[in-house]
Amino acid sequence: MPKSDIHAVSALHNPQQNHLLASLPQADFDLFANHLELVPLPLGQMLYEPGTQLRHAFFPTTSIVSLHYVTETGASAETAGVGNEGVVGISLFMGGDTTPSSAVVQTAGHAYRLDRHVLQAEFNRAGALQRLLLRYTQALMTQMAQSAVCNRHHSVEQQLCRWLLLTMDRVPARELVMTQELVASMLGVRRESVTEAAGNLQTAGYIRYRRGHIAVLEREGLEARACECYGVVKKELQRLLRDVHAANT
Repeated sequence: MPKSDIHAVSALHNPQQNHLLASLPQADFDLFANHLELVPLPLGQMLYEPGTQLRHAFFPTTSIVSLHYVTETGASAETAGVGNEGVVGISLFMGGDTTPSSAVVQTAGHAYRLDRHVLQAEFNRAGALQRLLLRYTQALMTQMAQSAVCNRHHSVEQQLCRWLLLTMDRVPARELVMTQELVASMLGVRRESVTEAAGNLQTAGYIRYRRGHIAVLEREGLEARACECYGVVKKELQRLLRDVHAANT
């Protein structure tokens, strides 16, 4: 890409679009800011696969990354999603360089990439970044736990509402580029179940679905149909950022 195009793209993006990076005191952020690299994340890109060595952490800004577990039979389900509220690659600072799960781009966009050596050095300095990443890991664990409970005890329609709401919280667009096959893979259910659930929500006037696109027409309706899992995850993420801001003031 020509330098002029790189500068044009960079002008539209800022590390502060990621809530974790934006929550850091300026002095702490400046310690590694020059090492942050803006990278495009196209739909479907695999950031890491099970058992492979992680080389970078990713701080999404306009993209969403899905953390997946794939069984021996090839079936898969999303354990958590990471958008502008978080970071992909917690294994790098939690004591392991590999993970049994995979990370694939669910919504195309951009992220800031940070070399694992830089991340680990800054984490081991035991400053603001370490406290922030540990708190985020707690919020991510909450999301994973709620996903497990939701997938076991709630209907596909409730799961779909939860998933749509969390996705909307991470991207400004009200229309998502998403096939029913991909949604089914995320939720770990049959495509026919997603078709039925999406049809019910479309009939109610909450969404409009056309091939490869889901437009949210009435967010309040989705919130009414969703289970409590969405509220639990959102509340934990809000608490994370609120506590971090309080600690830094």
